[in-house]
Amino acid sequence: MVKRLTDYYYQSKIKKQRHQAKSKKLFFLFILLLFLGIGVGMFGYLFYLYHSLPDPTNFGQRILNQSTKIYDRTGEILLYEIHGEEKRTFIPLSEIPDYIKKATIAIEDENFYSHPAFDWKALIRAIFVNIKEGYFAQGGSTITQQVVKNSYLSPEKTISRKIKEIILAVKLEKNYSKDQILEIYLNQVPYGSNAYGIEAAAQTFFDKSAKDLTLAESTILAALPKAPSYYSPYGNNQDALFKRQKLILQKMLNLNLISKEDYEKALQEKIKFTYRAEKILAPHFVMFVKQYLEQKYGTDLVENGGLKVITTLDWDLQQIAEKAVSEGAKRNEQLYKGKNASLISQDPKTGQILVMVGSRDYFDENVDGNFNVTTAQRQPGSAFKPFAYLTAFKKGLTPETVIFDLKTEFNPNCAPTADQEKDHYGLDCYHPQNFDLQFRGPVDLRHALAQSINVPAVKVLYIAGIKDTISTAHQLGITTLNEIQRYGLSLVLGGGDVKPIDMAQAYSVFAQDGIQHKQTAILKIEDSKGNILEEYKDKSEPVFESQYIRMINDVLSDKQARIGLFAPGNLLEIPDYEIAAKTGTTQDYRDAWTVGYTPSLVTVVWAGNNDFSPMQKGGGSILAAVPIWHNFMVEALKKYQPESFPKPDPINVDKPILKGQYIVNLKIGDVVYPQIHNILFWIDKNNPLGPSPLNFNDSQAMNWEWPISQWISNNLANPQQYNANIPYQYASFPQETPSQNIEINFLQPKNGDFINLGNINLSLEIKSSNQIKSLQIFFNNQLIKEENVNIEGTYQIQFLPTNILDQNQIEVVACDVLNFCQQKDIIVFKSNN
Repeated sequence: MVKRLTDYYYQSKIKKQRHQAKSKKLFFLFILLLFLGIGVGMFGYLFYLYHSLPDPTNFGQRILNQSTKIYDRTGEILLYEIHGEEKRTFIPLSEIPDYIKKATIAIEDENFYSHPAFDWKALIRAIFVNIKEGYFAQGGSTITQQVVKNSYLSPEKTISRKIKEIILAVKLEKNYSKDQILEIYLNQVPYGSNAYGIEAAAQTFFDKSAKDLTLAESTILAALPKAPSYYSPYGNNQDALFKRQKLILQKMLNLNLISKEDYEKALQEKIKFTYRAEKILAPHFVMFVKQYLEQKYGTDLVENGGLKVITTLDWDLQQIAEKAVSEGAKRNEQLYKGKNASLISQDPKTGQILVMVGSRDYFDENVDGNFNVTTAQRQPGSAFKPFAYLTAFKKGLTPETVIFDLKTEFNPNCAPTADQEKDHYGLDCYHPQNFDLQFRGPVDLRHALAQSINVPAVKVLYIAGIKDTISTAHQLGITTLNEIQRYGLSLVLGGGDVKPIDMAQAYSVFAQDGIQHKQTAILKIEDSKGNILEEYKDKSEPVFESQYIRMINDVLSDKQARIGLFAPGNLLEIPDYEIAAKTGTTQDYRDAWTVGYTPSLVTVVWAGNNDFSPMQKGGGSILAAVPIWHNFMVEALKKYQPESFPKPDPINVDKPILKGQYIVNLKIGDVVYPQIHNILFWIDKNNPLGPSPLNFNDSQAMNWEWPISQWISNNLANPQQYNANIPYQYASFPQETPSQNIEINFLQPKNGDFINLGNINLSLEIKSSNQIKSLQIFFNNQLIKEENVNIEGTYQIQFLPTNILDQNQIEVVACDVLNFCQQKDIIVFKSNN
């Protein structure tokens, strides 16, 4: 019985093993047949491609290249034709200098004479790079492959096209020698600026024949085919061009194609480019569009594909802008040694760029005219301030919030007297000046921003926060300022580089009540067959709360608030139009900006020198940039109906300092104690609407407080009545604030009026719910009159000032019997009559 069971067990095991072996054989047979099928399929596919692709022996049957045409927004004004006539002069290889042959081979295909039409190593390297990047980042094409690609294949980046390219390259090398292929390549490849082939390139960029090119010039030309617009000698990227030239020379040296002496001599040679003027309108804008097209569609399609490009450019406005910039820059050069200027204008309702003038004259080499300042990075000066104020408004500050404009030290490790240069760590102290070297004492944020006063702006940035302010700028459209750790409080005075084109986009959000429309220069692009490749569709989204945007617009469009920086009737005002505007001037007058806008048009003007050299004193925004802005806008706005900015909702805040009262009354029991402190005593910068600190614990608080104590002693009568040492923990704000109890109106003179030398007749109207016990009148911070009697209704006084300036401040402080005080001031100008 046991033997029978044992035999049965072994027989079953043998059968199972035979079955498993048979299954394995069938599986391996299936895999073998599968691979054979795939191999046969691939061979068949390659065989089909090989015999179905064009015969490269007949170059005469190639599809002819077609020019790309760039038009204005009407589609009727031709701005530029890319290769309308290909500038090509065929020259045999024997007339092409060895330098250009070697330079081309070194940078494009160093194994050209040894590989079989394609380079396996380059292909494998490209495959790995493409897999890693997730898209076709590299192609690994040899010179032979580039010849067939440019001659027969479409520009799309696909695997099948790459296979076709390799097959055609193999077929081409069966019919042509390496030298013949190199000759074809050097006569076919685009070098940019309508130059096809090496001879046309030499004539275009150096005004000489190819046979006369030096090694340095040859390597410059060899650098161009990779990205002709980007590396164009006439564009913004000359540094990148020379960097690529150096790379080519280094490769030639490494490959023993040139000697060390040749290498050094070529690097030291001074390259001088020439320019053959062609018909081109709005050249900076055209080059901007051309670079966009090449980045999106590739150089080959742009230069050979016959595209029709309808742009957003308004040719009528462009001509007005070019005239304004040219005349303004020439005037600035004579008066302030500021040679250049630029202007960009945008429709904030669509994001469409209407005007782009990158310099005073694209073709003027003396001012680096081909450099496009509108897309370059420059320091914006005070034109950056609205981003900080907007951030602060969002956190709870208001246009009525009072901050003291006094000489202030912002390095907590430096003495509050603001007279040190370094702290004990060796770091710089920081106590910025105002543009006029004057300090105004208490000032509300409306006037501080409208008059571009620096010290309050730095304090606003501290409260708003550098990181949050940069985040606001990015939300609105600024693309620079990406290394946040680099920036300090000087950022608000323009200490970080921005682009005028970005400023146009950011201020467009102001103009459109917090809505951002994607910036564009393109309305429509059609291929040579009329197929639409791209068409404008408005893409908009809200990026900032409208209430805070409206607060900024309300300040920047307040003509009365500007008085102090600008006299009435200044060039930022255009009759019948509500204009919001901000100017900016950087240190040593290196950059002058004006950004002015309506709900329908945003215009940014920059003036200065491309090489960052300073203009002469006086070459600030008001005199160098504002006139250019005005001369353009006064004509441009004739195409637009007047519009108004929406007004902000009424602002309700509890803290007196946030609604315009710098003399804050604290109450303990029935006793009122008038207090004058810096804003950090009243608000927590991290939570301005939260509980008042009523202390000086903030790291900046003591430095901000010291100049206020000096100001009280030097400017207020009876200074001892302020800032009594009281137990603040028991103090509270009275239910009614002085701004509700006392109203001061200037009847004569009014804000912005002109005054004559001699006696000034001052007429006031004072209303108060309680009896007024004292009145103080200041002229340019000097006490002129103090009354300690009951005053209500109309009050008149005549006084003879001893220090009338071109711009003067008259300030009135009224206090009632409960020690509630209110202050108001106006700006008046000296009459020249």
